[in-house]
Amino acid sequence: MKSGSVRVFVSLQLLAATAFAGNTVVNLSHYDLMRVDFVGMKSEGVLGIIHEASFPRLQRDWRYAERQLAAIRAGLLWGAYHFGDGTNPIQQADHFLAVVGSSHPPMNAPHEEEKNRPGVLLVLDFEQNGHYPGGSMSTAQAAAFVQRIKERTGKYPGIYGSEFRLRQMLYGSGTAAHRAVLSNCWLWIANYHNQPRSTSPWGHWDLWQYTGDGKCGLRPRNAFPIGVANMRKAERNIFRGNDALLQAFWQEHAWFPSG
Repeated sequence: MKSGSVRVFVSLQLLAATAFAGNTVVNLSHYDLMRVDFVGMKSEGVLGIIHEASFPRLQRDWRYAERQLAAIRAGLLWGAYHFGDGTNPIQQADHFLAVVGSSHPPMNAPHEEEKNRPGVLLVLDFEQNGHYPGGSMSTAQAAAFVQRIKERTGKYPGIYGSEFRLRQMLYGSGTAAHRAVLSNCWLWIANYHNQPRSTSPWGHWDLWQYTGDGKCGLRPRNAFPIGVANMRKAERNIFRGNDALLQAFWQEHAWFPSG
């Protein structure tokens, strides 16, 4: 084929693959310095926010609590992630849950049912750590971290990483036992150039981060925007399902801190 035809063919494949999906989740951290327009995000079709809650070493993202309240008031779903490092994974998991739990809005009434309360989607950010102290988290430490979260909350968190990084870690230094534990997590995968295909040991991805800080090689841009509301360069994610399925997914996997 001619190069132009190839580009059109690839674009059509991407559009077909994501036609059933929703470009409805944005992730944030303290590196996003602006006052985030959550109402504007919702008006543009965003349904959920996943915000950094903690990072090395045992730090609390200072924008987490204020943005959680603002996002919930705007009617958005809320999630939290921990950026992992190479130190004690149990201590990291406990710190993460302490940050999320202490920031969670209290129940409106003692008899409020869990199904009507805002839960928090939990995630381990299993990236290479090149800018915080503590080194990078190993596959064994990641497995210990998510197991600790399961023990304390009854839910396995999601696990986030680039397609290349996950493949490198899980099938490089990782063992079959580590993969078995981590496969209990739901998968949030990053690839700014192609739809992810290498998802083993998971059968498929649940969230696909296709752009971060304006980096995105996907076209057409109206199908893969890099901004949202007042953020010119956002971190945007496609959920593998429609809006109703995203709501159900969030409810199924969320943690509901007491209080």
